[in-house]
Amino acid sequence: MRKTFFAFALFTLTLVFTAISCSKDEDNGVDYAGNADCTGIDAAANSYTVAIKPILDGSCAIAGCHDAVTAAEGVDLSSYAAAKNAFEKKQVLCSIHHGSGCVPMPQGADQLSAATIKLIDCWVKNDYVQ
Repeated sequence: MRKTFFAFALFTLTLVFTAISCSKDEDNGVDYAGNADCTGIDAAANSYTVAIKPILDGSCAIAGCHDAVTAAEGVDLSSYAAAKNAFEKKQVLCSIHHGSGCVPMPQGADQLSAATIKLIDCWVKNDYVQ
């Protein structure tokens, strides 16, 4: 009985530590938005409607990828509410930055330009201005 309890406790601890270490490895704990230098970017002009939606519509929310119908990997970037939710709950910034442990996006295409990534980082940093 004592061996069974010990084995179960050891197994449980192993699972917990594995889960914790894997979640931290997904993006190496990098705070992409927090680290963004938003100098020169007007938060009001860098809104979802004006700046971010055209980027997402042209590179991400396209048929077969992260549009409302497909929502690959559970990521829908086709509307403000869906994009905000995805950026809050998924590793979207890590993927856009081609971070360690994340699937690089856009898939099958070159990484977005540094200026474009900066706009997205600053949109997130400025609390998702609509």
